[in-house]
Amino acid sequence: MAYFLPAGKPEELMALAWLLEDGSRKFYAAMAQRLEDPAARTLYRGLMADEEEHQESLLRIYQETAGLKADPGFPGAVISVEPAEAYMEGGMRLNEAMEWTKEKDLLDILELSVSLEVNSSDLYIKMERKVEDEKAKKTFQVLAEEEKEHLSRLNFVFERSLRRIGKVMGS
Repeated sequence: MAYFLPAGKPEELMALAWLLEDGSRKFYAAMAQRLEDPAARTLYRGLMADEEEHQESLLRIYQETAGLKADPGFPGAVISVEPAEAYMEGGMRLNEAMEWTKEKDLLDILELSVSLEVNSSDLYIKMERKVEDEKAKKTFQVLAEEEKEHLSRLNFVFERSLRRIGKVMGS
């Protein structure tokens, strides 16, 4: 959240949100490749695709808000300082998350993902409250709702995995 404090204009918030979506997309892509559980792989592939759609939405609304046809420099052309490393939704550094997951099981990774999505939804709610532009407000509202939908999908796979572990341990 500290990284967002200097951003105040809708287009700056959209650029920063785009960067977070990009970090999460990369994380979800890596988990879809790495995890062996078929349901988890499908889940993470879907989340990766959703993050790509979020990025496209943010770019489109940025272009509409700024009155531009296209800006090949987005998001870097909008914010003067890009983080030296990738961050994910929830504010976690991508490289730290990737390193942490190396020694974790599926339940731990799902739990981390849930935590990041909760923080992401909260951040988009805060962004929505900070901007006055109606299109930007609506974009952040939609993103917050979509992050809540991600939570539902993550929780479904998490609970399914817990039940499966319980059956194995009960056998």
